[in-house]
Amino acid sequence: MKALVVFAHGKESGPWGTKIRHLAAIAEGQGARVLSPDYSDLPDADARVQRLLALELPAHERLVLVGSSMGGYVSTVASATLVPAGLFLMAPAFYMPAGAVREPRSAAARTCVVSGWGDEVIPVEHSIRFAAAHKAELHVLDADHRLEGVLEEVGVLFDNFLGRVLAAPG
Repeated sequence: MKALVVFAHGKESGPWGTKIRHLAAIAEGQGARVLSPDYSDLPDADARVQRLLALELPAHERLVLVGSSMGGYVSTVASATLVPAGLFLMAPAFYMPAGAVREPRSAAARTCVVSGWGDEVIPVEHSIRFAAAHKAELHVLDADHRLEGVLEEVGVLFDNFLGRVLAAPG
């Protein structure tokens, strides 16, 4: 099975930051192809969604979108069009004034949200609210917004999530 994992970085990071490099290695270890577009020239979240939707994605059987912070918003809003098998979100920027979509909806078959109790940028309550509305898998860790102090744990969560998405029928 050829899976494609597409990453969307946060507002102040880049396409191959620490988290994305770590998770990309995990995805490649499971046989997935990875793509991490650069959105750093676009400060507007909805312009980033349009860039993602305009990409010519390589051929794949399963699509997984992964987003961090503003990239979580981007991946979720794009999921309405791309309908991925999985949506993995880290400290997603939901219910914030930056995006036009006030109530983002996951169109993925499986959704997982990872946030930090000490997130100083996006209140953890936003992730809890989204996860409850979508009956999504939710992990709240003892971490800040960047989740760097718990990167190994995030990697384990992603590895398990991706394995379940790729093993699911259909």
